[in-house]
Amino acid sequence: MYGGDEVSAIVVDLGSHTCKAGYAGEDAPKAVFPSVVGAVDGSEAMDVDADSAKNNSNSEDSKTNESDKEKGKRKLYVGSQALNYRRDHMEILSPIKDGIVSDWDLVDNIWEHAFRGCLMIDPKEHPMLLAEPPLNTQQQREKAAELMFEKYKVPALFMAKNPVLTSFATGRATSLVVDCGGGSTTISPVHEGYVLQKAVVSAPIGGEFLTDCLLKSLESKGIKIRPRYSFKRKEVRPGEFQVEDVGVPDTTESYKLFCQRMIVGDIKDSICRVPDTPYDDKSYANIPTTSYELPDGQTLEIGADRFKIPDVMFNPSIVQTIPGMEKYGDMIPTIRGLPHMVMESINKCDVDIRRELYSSILLAGGTSSMQQLKERLEKDLIEESPHSARVKVLASGNTTERRFSVWIGGSILASLGSFQQMWFSKSEYEEHGASYIQRKCP
Repeated sequence: MYGGDEVSAIVVDLGSHTCKAGYAGEDAPKAVFPSVVGAVDGSEAMDVDADSAKNNSNSEDSKTNESDKEKGKRKLYVGSQALNYRRDHMEILSPIKDGIVSDWDLVDNIWEHAFRGCLMIDPKEHPMLLAEPPLNTQQQREKAAELMFEKYKVPALFMAKNPVLTSFATGRATSLVVDCGGGSTTISPVHEGYVLQKAVVSAPIGGEFLTDCLLKSLESKGIKIRPRYSFKRKEVRPGEFQVEDVGVPDTTESYKLFCQRMIVGDIKDSICRVPDTPYDDKSYANIPTTSYELPDGQTLEIGADRFKIPDVMFNPSIVQTIPGMEKYGDMIPTIRGLPHMVMESINKCDVDIRRELYSSILLAGGTSSMQQLKERLEKDLIEESPHSARVKVLASGNTTERRFSVWIGGSILASLGSFQQMWFSKSEYEEHGASYIQRKCP
């Protein structure tokens, strides 16, 4: 139908932290950018524009989609480049709450940026494969289908569940997918290419939560994380810099936090590692520290925190010992650690497939690339699981593959010859309406 070599499908995986988009059949996504949107409200947008036109002559390349029509004239900025530029009164908004889309207008802008700004394609000419969270509701799927067909006029669409795609990326039809994403950790059993919905277990602890823990922990020690826009570096002598603050009174709290999270997220990725045994203050009190240089030149010495923060995934109650994280006090007791979530999910499955699931636990998502996560999860599961089970935690040694496993699975699926008859085509949409997606993409 759309076969032949000339048209390749586009695969889009919109996660809670990053949006990945690219051509099916390639081995990594072309466009990877934060899935948040900077918004400046109408009345203020006018003044900001006058300013940024003066001092930002290359504003052409930060493709801003001006949806000025009904949104009270708010102006939206999408993409790494547009977000790195500080604007007065710019709020950072996320379209996704708890893995489910809450603001379709923002999603629309993110898609628009992915297609036109990054991939430079016309969506009318390409079938689209969208990755969706395993617990997506019917109403969400229909809304996505409607947007794709009505606004982007795509010739065909398919929606596939994240864990299924991860499973395909590893070449398995049955596995237990542990997806540690930005906003949450989700554990989904996949059997013969279908997600067992009843056994999906999820917890709101993901990469961003760990980043926040680290940020609060550093701040409690009196370390200020200064975003790049808040200071200037002046060279006093060759190789010696003096740092002076720049006054930016109109920066919103959410933009400041966004920039701080970028920095702290990098600290976390560079030096954190999961401890081999459960964390406790005594045994890690005199651990050797690791140094990390912040953008403003101050060097951090990070000791126990590099083990404490990642251990939150295995033992969420540690959060209560981090100053500044008190607001999560009520939520924490209800969350179990990673190994327990894995066991709970497997025990909700049919008894016949449990052994197979234990022996193919797949790690996916950006947070799963944390050093030693695989080893620790395997060790804890071997201790806790029934003795007959052979526990095997599989994770690609390549961090890119772990981060993008969902996208890669989509890329493989959409380029298979046998998949081509599975598309939900535009003609079917026109005949049966959006609800038909439930039939076409189970």
